Amino acid sequence: MLTYPAVGNRRSVMATNLFLDIVILLAAAVVAVPLFRILGIGAVPGFLVAGVVVGPTGLGLIDNVTAINQLSELGVVLLLFIIGIELKPSRLWLMRRQVFGLGTLQVFISGVLITAAAHFMFGVAFRTAVIVGPALALSSTAFVLQLLSEQKMLNSGYGKSSVAVLLLQDLAVVPLLALVPMLAMPQMTIGADIALAVGEALAILLLVVLGGRYLLQPVLYRVARAGSREVFTALAVLLVLGTALLTEHIGLSMAMGAFIAGLLIADSPYRHQVVAEIQPFRGLFLGLFFTSMGMYLNIGGFLEQPFVILGLLVALFAVKIAVLFPLAMLFGLGMRTALAVALLLAQSGEFGLVLFGYTQQSALMSAELFQQLLAVIVLSMLATPPLAGLAFRLAMAKEHPVDDLRDVPSRAPIVLAGFGRVGRRIGEILAKADVPYVAVDSSAEVVRREREKGHRIFFGDARQPEVLRAVGATESDIVIVTLDDFEATEEIVVALEHTAPAVTTFARAHDAEQCRILRELGASLAVSENLEASLELARAVLTRDSDDPEKTETLLRRFRNEYYADVASDPDRLPGNGN
Repeated sequence: MLTYPAVGNRRSVMATNLFLDIVILLAAAVVAVPLFRILGIGAVPGFLVAGVVVGPTGLGLIDNVTAINQLSELGVVLLLFIIGIELKPSRLWLMRRQVFGLGTLQVFISGVLITAAAHFMFGVAFRTAVIVGPALALSSTAFVLQLLSEQKMLNSGYGKSSVAVLLLQDLAVVPLLALVPMLAMPQMTIGADIALAVGEALAILLLVVLGGRYLLQPVLYRVARAGSREVFTALAVLLVLGTALLTEHIGLSMAMGAFIAGLLIADSPYRHQVVAEIQPFRGLFLGLFFTSMGMYLNIGGFLEQPFVILGLLVALFAVKIAVLFPLAMLFGLGMRTALAVALLLAQSGEFGLVLFGYTQQSALMSAELFQQLLAVIVLSMLATPPLAGLAFRLAMAKEHPVDDLRDVPSRAPIVLAGFGRVGRRIGEILAKADVPYVAVDSSAEVVRREREKGHRIFFGDARQPEVLRAVGATESDIVIVTLDDFEATEEIVVALEHTAPAVTTFARAHDAEQCRILRELGASLAVSENLEASLELARAVLTRDSDDPEKTETLLRRFRNEYYADVASDPDRLPGNGN
């Protein structure tokens, strides 16, 4: 009878210790990440250094690295899921020349050179070197996109070229993840491993097409139509974790399963809402992943051979820059822009950490080699901000325009939040004027019906900042809020004011009081339905028997301007009923 409480107590102590470790990690991240952002180094190195400080070779506050790493693997799973969504076939096809040309050559040539150097110069076993080369050839998607966003260069020639290479690198992770467990099977040859990895990748693509078309879309539609956000969130998490566990069960990695799940909904009208539900989990667990990788770093090992590690770091930068610089010029970039792209992508990134972690777990890599490679990746990330600053200055020089990226898709300049009767009419007018727009609506039925008519509309709750970011509202010129629900309109205006204060916001209101409130919350323009209806009725009366229509229009225009001027300048104005 005494055994069970003892077991329960041990489990309680273990859970308490794990919670304490997580609290320590979060506290370290809360201190380190903002500090690194202030210094201009970025969040990812901040997480890594936080892990180093609290880990076994730092202050020793946490020694249960394995348990933390198992929990943090969810971050990698969710990251691969988001990347799977971003790698939708339509986007890849539009950017095909840069993605499959420049990106493929960069990964292949850099991977071959680093593999050869690792095997012939440093004596790394060929099976291990086959993973080390391509893994180090990959750059940090999360870090580079953050830097480009901070520089406001995502839509520049240098930014688009960098993103194109990153897309191919993300795609290359799929066969590399499949290759690791195969290389761990000594009875198979390298050629057979690679061929099988390619075959699995093709089979995955077929599964994606069939599963997304015939199974997942109807399920998402029915859950979205039910109108329960909690159930939709549960479905999103189930989709990611369920597919991840399924692929692990058949011998592949959980990250591979998450990537498949992302591809399944990449072209779905529900993808923005799914991303919005997953993003908070992804950010938290991915931070834990980077922190746990930092805890694995042995500071003592680095101090024993600092010149070896620094030499490997310089060699990595030299190889990647020497490969990407001429390739970028070959694909039509000017010399300064090509060098800027090469400098920005010279580091290794999170997927190197993921692949090396899997490789060590598969007994393909020694602990000493893992520590050396881990140190190289961490240092490459820490060295990236100054390289990115130099790249920015080179790119701003604009030596040559980029002519071969005209087919790269850009964000629509106008986003319609709500696609009911008012939203549809605005959309029709914009379409007739050849002005592109994107619409988002929380009704699954409206989304299904309007997409069948060819409208660019997605499912999502525009009150969520994550949804606004996903549909491009934070990068658009104008957001028009057309909802009939005033409270929802208020929430959207507030969300836009907090996440994208530079974006112009137009909002629909019923009367002067609502217009005043929306203007105070940050809307650039709030249109009163009652006023506009009154003006149209007045116009019909005045123009019926009038011989001077211009006088009528002048009168109505003056009345409208005075009305909205009063709303904007006199917060204490108390309109009567029906205003």
